Amino acid sequence: MVNTITHWFDNKSFTGTSGNTAPVTNPATGAVTGQVALASVEDARTVIDAAAAAYPTWRDTSLAKRTQIIFKFRELLNERKGELAEIITAEHGKVVSDALGEVSRGQEVVEFACGIAHLLKGGMTENASTNVDVASIRQPVGPVGIISPFNFPAMVPMWFFPIATGNTVVLKPSEKDPTAAIWMAELWAEAGLPAGVFNVLQGDKTSVDELLTNPAVKAISFVGSTPIAQYVYATGTAHGKRVQALGGAKNHAIVLPDADLDLAADAMVNAGFGSAGERCMAISALVAVGDIADELVAKITERTNTLKIGDGTRDSDMGPLVTKVHRDKVASYIDAGEAAGATIVVDGRQVQPNGGADGFWLGPTLIDHVTTDMSVYTDEIFGPVLSVIRVDSYDEALELVNSSPFGNGTAIFTNDGGAARRFQNEVEVGMVGINVPIPVPMAYYSFGGWKNSLFGDTHAHGAEGVHFFTRGKVVTTRWLDPSHGGLNLGFPQNN
Repeated sequence: MVNTITHWFDNKSFTGTSGNTAPVTNPATGAVTGQVALASVEDARTVIDAAAAAYPTWRDTSLAKRTQIIFKFRELLNERKGELAEIITAEHGKVVSDALGEVSRGQEVVEFACGIAHLLKGGMTENASTNVDVASIRQPVGPVGIISPFNFPAMVPMWFFPIATGNTVVLKPSEKDPTAAIWMAELWAEAGLPAGVFNVLQGDKTSVDELLTNPAVKAISFVGSTPIAQYVYATGTAHGKRVQALGGAKNHAIVLPDADLDLAADAMVNAGFGSAGERCMAISALVAVGDIADELVAKITERTNTLKIGDGTRDSDMGPLVTKVHRDKVASYIDAGEAAGATIVVDGRQVQPNGGADGFWLGPTLIDHVTTDMSVYTDEIFGPVLSVIRVDSYDEALELVNSSPFGNGTAIFTNDGGAARRFQNEVEVGMVGINVPIPVPMAYYSFGGWKNSLFGDTHAHGAEGVHFFTRGKVVTTRWLDPSHGGLNLGFPQNN
């Protein structure tokens, strides 16, 4: 019997009334494992209305009580994170160890949120004017929407909802792997979260558009491709919402001639092919500076050829891609690179996986002698494809990064502290790694890029994330002395 994945509101499942569904598949076998409900406009409004109804009471719930629930969620997640990892592997395809890592990185934000009371403290000035006190406070914005991508069905929502405390949440997960969201909703209910505070709206563009236009929703957090991020930002802000929309990437790693090439080769394999390259912080463009390219490519090739590709529940290093359509799209970029004259050093199209023959398989692919006019370089491929671009100097390498329309993450590999310091100053990218290939910051720092990798002014989690989900208010107070009296129609002045 095929499982039906429903919506969730008021701490219970909601099938909806549309009757429309979409298949959910196991990428390792190609088998349909479930049908996810696709919301109608009426279904979406039902879920959003539940969040709006719950908001006043949740807003006025003390920080102490809210924090206790976050602590309980953290404990439950620590006890049962293996369950969530297995769900992610079954619907996304990444290997279980990678899925566990995803959950752990999301848990870091939950733990950060356990101390959120400190970040919500205001300021106060006594006697700012004669007998006048001024205080600043931060308050929740209202019901908020989270639109999450397929590649991190647990971690990305956890970037947002733990620090949205005081707001009520409607999470719209990807229809490709929707079950993780329901699992987390059930865990929140078990942790004691009141009905209507955390809700899940399944669906497609209909659900997204209702979140973007419904006046009850006050803010939107989005992670996905740049074209959709642009759409979310433009539509949401046009309807008066606060929006943080994290878009796509084309992350470069520069390897200077003095770098430890073994370290760099390990890093390129890990960052290029981990999670089958389906992550916005993956390294997809390796910029080899000077005469090191041949040796570096050889080291990467040697390591890549040892990787085991297969079902994520087995002894595999890398799993399948999320859907057949996406697998074929990524393979088409390899075809295009080959046709344009690049050298296919390791060809993932020829992979022999340890898994079902009907899985969505594409192995790690290393392409050398790539030029900047090839689509394999210019486009975000979102798959296990690593392109090598050869340049003569640091300045050429820097120009490649800074001329990219994306500005999410970058890395430099060198043993020269001066070069590294110069790079971190000159590079036009939001997150920089020095001998670190995937510079995802800790939860108490904020995550986000520059240029076409971010629309809106606020990054995810950290202090910026807390500010996104709150509004500042300044309260000026005077308690009149009992002896005060009389009328004064003049403009009030500070004394």
